[in-house]
Amino acid sequence: MKKYFLLLITTLFSLTNLWAQDADSAWVRDNYYKIEKMVPMRDGISLFTAFYIPKNNTEKHPILLNRTPYSCRPYGEDNFNPRLYSTYWINYLKEGYIIAIQDVRGRWMSEGDFVDVRPFNPNKKGKEIDEASDTYDAIDWMIKNLPGNNQRVGVFGISYPGFYSTMAALSGHPALKAVSPQAPVTDWFMGDDFHHNGAFFFLDGFNFYTGFGKPRPVPTQVASPGFRIPTQDYYDFYLRTGAIKNFTKIMGDSIKFWNDLVNHPNYDEWWQARNPRNFVTNIKPAILVVGGLFDAEDCFGAWNLYKAIEQKSPLTENRLVMGPWFHGGWGGRSDGTYLGNIRFGKKTSEYYQQNIEIPFFNFYLKLKGTVRDIAEATVFFSGENEWKNLKSWPPEGVSYKKLYTANGNGLSFIETKNAATTYSEYISDPAHPVPYTEDVHPGRTREYMTDDQRFASRRPDVLSFSTPVLTSDITLAGPLVADLFTSISTTDADFVVKLIDVFPDEYNYDENEFGKGNGQNYPMGGYQMLVRGEIMRGKFRNSFAVPEPFTPGNITEVKYTLPDVAHTFKKGHKIMVQVQSSWFPLSDRNPQKFVDIYHCDDSDFQKATIRIYHNSSIILPILNNQ
Repeated sequence: MKKYFLLLITTLFSLTNLWAQDADSAWVRDNYYKIEKMVPMRDGISLFTAFYIPKNNTEKHPILLNRTPYSCRPYGEDNFNPRLYSTYWINYLKEGYIIAIQDVRGRWMSEGDFVDVRPFNPNKKGKEIDEASDTYDAIDWMIKNLPGNNQRVGVFGISYPGFYSTMAALSGHPALKAVSPQAPVTDWFMGDDFHHNGAFFFLDGFNFYTGFGKPRPVPTQVASPGFRIPTQDYYDFYLRTGAIKNFTKIMGDSIKFWNDLVNHPNYDEWWQARNPRNFVTNIKPAILVVGGLFDAEDCFGAWNLYKAIEQKSPLTENRLVMGPWFHGGWGGRSDGTYLGNIRFGKKTSEYYQQNIEIPFFNFYLKLKGTVRDIAEATVFFSGENEWKNLKSWPPEGVSYKKLYTANGNGLSFIETKNAATTYSEYISDPAHPVPYTEDVHPGRTREYMTDDQRFASRRPDVLSFSTPVLTSDITLAGPLVADLFTSISTTDADFVVKLIDVFPDEYNYDENEFGKGNGQNYPMGGYQMLVRGEIMRGKFRNSFAVPEPFTPGNITEVKYTLPDVAHTFKKGHKIMVQVQSSWFPLSDRNPQKFVDIYHCDDSDFQKATIRIYHNSSIILPILNNQ
């Protein structure tokens, strides 16, 4: 009976949502009309743009622009984008915004040639273009041609549109008052979608570019199909296919960015030109950088774009929001109450939308309300599951302390005697790489960012170090640093360091406090929650531009920064650190031989014995003034 009652409640809830969406859809059509225009750029190319304009002409309206490589469809002036009424965007329409969605240069119905993460040119002359100039020209056309606009423009976007938002901030148009780069693509070599510290993120890179990267000779409304992987077991497929050069054969020779990627294995000038952080100086509009603590695609970008703007544009009104979200989860794809098996107990997405983003744009574009209540950094701390309003990020009162590995798989804030000469070791075998998640998946999961790591701790090629049960809370706020002292039997290896929250053995969620989560009732006693994990390609330990081989048997320091964390390890929990040398197929396999990995052969892959010495540590940013 209970099962049928729950089914009835679920059905009624779904129907209520559908009725609400139908009502909102009708309201949008009653109060808005749509036009489609080819907006001219300075070099003669025109960009296809859809405009949703209020019918009410008794007041002037601000413009909110979203520039995207993923299409402004549905096309046709009678076809409305469902985001206008099925997500929080409806709030902007009820505030009277003009919504503009634009296909970027060379994508979908826009003219011109597409260039991935097109470099910013700070010295443009005449008809030279970049994404900043395209944004400038689009804004200039809009304020001069759209009826009833108030000459104030904002730009926002998630993921790749987050990159275009950053470029918009560099446009310099005086009508641009506010920009929100959200999960912004920021550096595809150092930390976002396709590389982390030089290691190629296999699943995202290959799957994405088989479809997205196909040439589009003429404007089109039809998407290009990607490569269909012939199994749901992606671990098996990627392992059987072998070296990256074999995937290049599948890709073919028509996908330019893939060819560029495999021919630029190091952090050279080509990659550096595609890093917007190099150019974020003297930004005039107000900035709201948004990201997810557990964003599988662009966790790096949000943290580091915010920091770069703070450093290079100190006079800019620059704010940061980080919530417990997957990629774009705050934008209507989730209520933010849980991710995977981890529950947060709060509708974090709604809180962000209503208390931060909408007031932000209302203030700068409508001169309505205030932004005094929006902190410099609004950050959700998992573990304690609370928002903190902070004056800076990292916050004041952080001290950095080393947590050392030790014999017997221990972790201690005190380095043990003879730590530099004792070690733990494992054999890393590319024929049997450590999976990034336990189950079989047809694609890369977003939930792996908080997955239970017990499956990994049971493998002989994963080292697990743990503290005793904590007697008080420990809150971390800022970047982690892995400082490994290692010797390897070969000339190269990868290092994956994971920071893990080990729950008490008898732990269970209280549904009254945390809700039902994903409804799976996963056994949480002893859960090993991944808080942060990151990979480092060993040959880049001293320079990402100039790789160096290891000398077999020599003790070598490998030190690197992991993306920031905001997490409280609660009293009664343990802190665990895992070290391994593969994370497959999330990341490609290192042959464990100093070679060009993008062009090496299957025969180049070899086993390596990896030793981690007990003077190795993870440096924790501990927040003291709680």
